[in-house]
Amino acid sequence: MRLALVLLMTLMAPSAHARIQHSYAEPDRVRVQTLVLDLEASFERRTLSGFAELELAWQDPGARTLALDTRDLAIERVNWIDGGGRWHAVRHVLAPRDPVFGSKLSITLPEQSPRVRIYYRTAPGASGLQWLTPAQTQGKRHPFMFSQSQAIHARSWVPLQDTPAVRFDYRARIGAPQGLRAVMSADNDPDATGAGGFRFTMPQKIPSYLLAIAIGELEFKRLGARSGVYAEPARLDTAAREFSDTERMIEVTEGLYGPYRWGRYDMLVLPPSFPYGGMENPRLTFLTPTIIAGDKSLMALVAHELAHSWSGNLVTNAAWSDMWLNEGFTTYVENRIVEAIYGEEQARMQQRIDQDELIEEMKDLDERDRPLVPNLDDRDPEGTSQNVAYTRGAWLLRTLEQRAGRARFDAFVRGWFDGHAFQSTSTTAFLAYLDANLRRELPGLVTDEELKAWLYAPELPASAKLADSDLLEKVDQARADWLAGKRAASALPGKAWTTQEWQHLLNGMPTDVSAERLAELDAAFDLTHTGNAEIAFRWYLCAIRAGYAPAREPMRRFLVDIGRRKLIVPLYKELAKSPENLAWARAVHAEAKPGYHPITEDSVAEALAGKASP
Repeated sequence: MRLALVLLMTLMAPSAHARIQHSYAEPDRVRVQTLVLDLEASFERRTLSGFAELELAWQDPGARTLALDTRDLAIERVNWIDGGGRWHAVRHVLAPRDPVFGSKLSITLPEQSPRVRIYYRTAPGASGLQWLTPAQTQGKRHPFMFSQSQAIHARSWVPLQDTPAVRFDYRARIGAPQGLRAVMSADNDPDATGAGGFRFTMPQKIPSYLLAIAIGELEFKRLGARSGVYAEPARLDTAAREFSDTERMIEVTEGLYGPYRWGRYDMLVLPPSFPYGGMENPRLTFLTPTIIAGDKSLMALVAHELAHSWSGNLVTNAAWSDMWLNEGFTTYVENRIVEAIYGEEQARMQQRIDQDELIEEMKDLDERDRPLVPNLDDRDPEGTSQNVAYTRGAWLLRTLEQRAGRARFDAFVRGWFDGHAFQSTSTTAFLAYLDANLRRELPGLVTDEELKAWLYAPELPASAKLADSDLLEKVDQARADWLAGKRAASALPGKAWTTQEWQHLLNGMPTDVSAERLAELDAAFDLTHTGNAEIAFRWYLCAIRAGYAPAREPMRRFLVDIGRRKLIVPLYKELAKSPENLAWARAVHAEAKPGYHPITEDSVAEALAGKASP
């Protein structure tokens, strides 16, 4: 790496005893090595209660205080164990609540105890948990609960060092109501009865944001030798058919980047209130049902979450400002999986759609959120753009691949995963690895100036080359012909188009397209009633801009039934641009709010707050 860039990265790296980003933890003084949970779930009180036992590795001989992250936890008591195995009570101090980071829990010990045990209960409105009534589930018979710990929500249900810089293994016992199954991001036994509580072990060390739990009416179906799916009974068979390529995806990824190191790869299909497309919890990916399209056209999301088993779960960003090391690598690997299984053209279409959407989004982003490595100090990592980390990061990696050659770049990526396995790392470390393993061999690969532009500039570098796709070019021509009146909507080849082709057509629709033109397209393809959530979301955006009334009621149901942020927050933002639409949106939000996850609700409330844009 060039000296100037080395100095720049060194200045940006955290120093000894520096405050850990987004955490009260001091892992340079003491680190959590193992977590032991013993919790009871109460759907009546909407709480988890019990204890978290932390096995500690003291780093500083003079340290006696353990600082932990919490958010809205009721701490009942804290015990520590001495060298003779005797437990003792110890005072604790819970600091005032910070609206973003929660409350620092300080435990000052008389000696460097190997373990502490914290008895606590969660708040009914814990930001990392959602408690659903039976009416909010598919089966309508039993309640459901699930967690979402990323980015800094694990502290709302477990007192711990809630930073990706710290990794720990864990064991757990979870008591759940009779008839419901508990699952975790650990080794799940589909035959467990739950008598005496469900028991779990995660032997590999993970960061806190990958700690996950769900409880509900769940059944399991095996997909392959090491893969399967959990879902509510009525959704299980449909999910298993949609995800039948999962075992093949694992094999493809192993062929590219080395062995899968987590034992099993199972998936859990959650109720539609889940705020994300997926969450890569090790051994048990959480998924939204909105990706079940019936034709596997949205399986890229499963490929993405599987790819995290190498990038993110195995090699983790140590700070959220380096999130591209998780998501940029994962988006790149996802696309390679899609290419291997579904073909190069589908992979290229997805690249181009992602890039076009990123360019559009960046026009409205705050300048400080556009760089690949933003400054997130004292800012909530939840409020920044994920597309920059995902798409801009993958774009950089693809640029390096195109210049270095695929075979050489594949070896480079595999070496990154192998050399940093089960570690938390940084952009600084990546740049050093890039220099040692590619730039010395290929001195013209990328300049210091271009790298700095990719990583730190608010705009994309001039060298960023859009992916090309013959199929999407044909869609562009079809759209242009239809808008110019050269072709009727019924003459468009839309019935043969894939999801990606429809996404591209709708993304490129002029903002001033008329309701009459949308009616013509709707009459030909019934887009208002599509069951494909990705197409529906983009169609409803067009309908809002055009004032296309027939889409209003289906859009209302979409906003009420689905809690996935990516699909609903942009609709609320678009509705908020006019007083009439804003009033309607607020009425819909009042109906939908009880079913939204706290993470989604925060984003929707922000979208609807304040005055409508002119």
